[in-house]
Amino acid sequence: MAATGDDVPIIQAENLTSNVRSILYSRTFLSITGGVVAGIWGFTGLTGFIFYFLIMMVASLGLLAKSKFSVHTYFDSWSRILVEGVFGGLMVRIIAIPMYYVVYQCSLLNILTIRCYYIYC
Repeated sequence: MAATGDDVPIIQAENLTSNVRSILYSRTFLSITGGVVAGIWGFTGLTGFIFYFLIMMVASLGLLAKSKFSVHTYFDSWSRILVEGVFGGLMVRIIAIPMYYVVYQCSLLNILTIRCYYIYC
């Protein structure tokens, strides 16, 4: 961020674009990871949404800490850190939780069934 003679902050477009892209990538990664974890732990329905929003809140706090709480140095507004990519990641979460929930539960049931079959035969 550069300053002119009137101390008006100027944000370079390339830097802003790169910073926003980093936020989107990190939120997408956390959505996938959080969806997998929520699916394995069996968080579905309202519990899964609460878990997702907790992950996004922690991500926002981490981004704020990474920017040393000086948001206007790296972004043009607070909403870039707080809500940028949250609802886009929600679609990824909606796909990831059921997929991993079914895969994990079915594989766990198959393992238990096979073990029980060999033990009792």
